Amino acid sequence: MIRRFLILATSGLACLAAVEPARPNIIIINMDDMGYGDIQPFNSQCRARTPNISRMAAEGMRLTSFYAATVCSPSRAQLLTGSYAKRLGMEWVFFANSAAGLSERETTVGSLLQQQGYATMCVGKWHLGDQKQFLPIHRGFDHFFGLPYSNDMDGDWDGVSPPGPGRKGKPPLPLLRDDEVIETLNAKDQDLITGRYTDVAVDFISTHVGVRFFLYLAHSAVHVPIHPGPEFSGKSGKGRYIDWVEESDASVGRVLDSLRQFHLEQNTLVLFTSDNGPWLIQGADGGSAGVLRGGKCGTYEGGVRVPTIAWWPGRIAAGSSCGAITGNIDLMPTLVTLAGGTVPTKPMIDGQDISALLLGSVTEFPGRIWHYFSRNNLEAIRQGPWKYAFKPQLEREHYPALPPDPSFIPTLYNLDNDLSETTNVVAQHPEIVQRMQALIVAMDADLGVTGKGPGVRPIGMAQHHEPLLLKHQAK
Repeated sequence: MIRRFLILATSGLACLAAVEPARPNIIIINMDDMGYGDIQPFNSQCRARTPNISRMAAEGMRLTSFYAATVCSPSRAQLLTGSYAKRLGMEWVFFANSAAGLSERETTVGSLLQQQGYATMCVGKWHLGDQKQFLPIHRGFDHFFGLPYSNDMDGDWDGVSPPGPGRKGKPPLPLLRDDEVIETLNAKDQDLITGRYTDVAVDFISTHVGVRFFLYLAHSAVHVPIHPGPEFSGKSGKGRYIDWVEESDASVGRVLDSLRQFHLEQNTLVLFTSDNGPWLIQGADGGSAGVLRGGKCGTYEGGVRVPTIAWWPGRIAAGSSCGAITGNIDLMPTLVTLAGGTVPTKPMIDGQDISALLLGSVTEFPGRIWHYFSRNNLEAIRQGPWKYAFKPQLEREHYPALPPDPSFIPTLYNLDNDLSETTNVVAQHPEIVQRMQALIVAMDADLGVTGKGPGVRPIGMAQHHEPLLLKHQAK
């Protein structure tokens, strides 16, 4: 009854938001495989029309040096825990029916916000383990609606044996509410997935007016297979990938419009980002990194520098831009701090609170370092404008894996002058190389340059694992 009253009392809530701007509601919109060149705020020449994301940038801050991991599961783990995926023992993607998942020993932003009284919900793609113990409601979320893994990951029915009677061919995707499969999706059903995610997200906002909330909206778009909704399919005139980008933009518009409808915009921080760069090997279905070199699975900028926008009207300066080194490992400590909480000292995390950057009181974090991991290997390191790659880097995924390049020599790029990573200036700056090598030695003593150093924690493992679909079929 109290919640219904608060929903109706929108004029009173506008006043509440005006006098109580701290401890904001929080929304993270995490795209899947969206490249730096796919949306207008980061590429004025992009092929898609993204008016809602462009308005978000005009009313907020573009983070132009914001980093993720090279692939999906590691990136999502970083976002939720504040730790490099390698520290979590996570080197690659979790496949369907795997015994592995995000360890229960890890602290997530959801669980810490729950401790601050936030209502929490995950909508969309999870991909941090599909066994029950790894699902969102056991990792800091009150509720979950979505898919446990990627929309192309349909494997065998049980992941071990061939399909049995009644289980011919590849299975459909399991759609979950909380930790139960509520229906299965075939290819045509996926056409509706972005709209359904958005409906649930908007409903969550509308039913939590007056209650501080954290919404993690993790889209399946724009990961292959490409599934724009009926209202968007064929409408861009530029192919189905662009159709889905434009539907994603419309989803962002609906979320922001719902905040405006309930006068929550001045008390809500919204972060728009992507889990990694574009999947270039998919061709027309793989997106664009714009001026950046490389894409998904590689540690060139195009693989890990992702389009990111922070929006909080009245608190984050409209039309602003920040080029400081930041990344998805920073979101957990930042959001918990803004919510009035304290980040535990154990387990150790790698991210830092960047709220001062978002709110404009500082413009840089001098000395900030970013480590470019690919699987278990540290391939490059950045400090200031300098990026030093001391191992060969992939520009895109390769099947089978490429053999080591015997002609490789270490490279140093000045990203301020050479964002596309074309010119090796290692010979001109031996002092920078020496400094970078010392930073690499320090990381080797922690997580390890290769293999697993002493700072790597064990991944979560289920003692007994059973496919979600088999459980659903048995009912």
